Amino acid sequence: MAAADYLKSVRDRDWEELESGTLRIAMISLGWWTREQAIPAVADSEFCETTVLVSRSREKATAAAEEIPTVEAALTDEEFADGEATDAYDAAYVCTPNALHLPYAEAAAEHGKAVLCEKPVESTRERAERLVEATADVPLMVAYRMQTDPLVRRTRELIAAGAVGDPVSVHGSMSQQMQETVSGDPDQWRLDPELVGYGASVMDLGIYPLNTARFVLDADPVSVTAQMRSVDEAFRDVPDQYAAFTIRFDDGTQAACTASQHAAYTGHFRVVGTDGELVLEPSFLGQPEGTLTLRSDGRRFELDDGRRDVMRDEMTEEFDYFADRVLRDAPIGPDGDHALVDMRALEAIYEAAETGTTVSL
Repeated sequence: MAAADYLKSVRDRDWEELESGTLRIAMISLGWWTREQAIPAVADSEFCETTVLVSRSREKATAAAEEIPTVEAALTDEEFADGEATDAYDAAYVCTPNALHLPYAEAAAEHGKAVLCEKPVESTRERAERLVEATADVPLMVAYRMQTDPLVRRTRELIAAGAVGDPVSVHGSMSQQMQETVSGDPDQWRLDPELVGYGASVMDLGIYPLNTARFVLDADPVSVTAQMRSVDEAFRDVPDQYAAFTIRFDDGTQAACTASQHAAYTGHFRVVGTDGELVLEPSFLGQPEGTLTLRSDGRRFELDDGRRDVMRDEMTEEFDYFADRVLRDAPIGPDGDHALVDMRALEAIYEAAETGTTVSL
């Protein structure tokens, strides 16, 4: 394919086969991410519609429903679990704190509904395994939005085509000032081990370079090392205000990654091969004007897909992909088994940081 034609195809949905249809979605939890990202992304989508809102607060659910014309029911958590309004939705989007994913996914599965669960799939490996088992009879997708991002999919294509030769190493980083970025909440659930799981930074941010590396390399981790530290009082209950970790994959590639909930708002992703490199920057945080750069044989080639509201676009792609698979009754990836590989890796990363050893998976 000529470079110009390849550039034009960047936004093509290589996964789309659905011609028409609507997947009706129940939004579980009405925190800032659901309200500011997920619901607007669904409104922009081709195949999805928000029809049910679920919240601990009836008043919050009712008030939000008044602003969304497609919503048919506003439910409390108890009403959702009890099976009210099941005729008004086909799938549930679970966007609660990590340790609360399981009960909502279980309830949705009991009602025969598909589940799109935010990552990481739960707070610990054991709870993640329970969730995957509980949803065995319904479609389950874990919301790794980078896997439907057009530039990430092009990265995977280029690596498979040998554009950088044999992959040798991956470098990935993601950081933010959490208490400023996430609505300035002083009681952040990501700082509560009972809700977040093993820690704050790698669970929430480090999982992005980890999973994106798995996706573009088509490889899985076999061992990890890690170093972590927490300095400020706000991070006293979690080990990873700042974190660095390495991963060895089953294809021989090695990754070096960093993550922090208390650093500048930035992210990058780089794959170095024997014959070149691919760089996606900025990445992970939905910043505009992201560019995929290929450097090889002394030449430089850039792909810019022209998006300006990257986060919403990524979410729209993710929801439409989910609908495409559910409405066609087609296999979904990333599924629960895929997410369990990450959960085992996350558990190992925190163990490696605590013990100062290399941990095999």
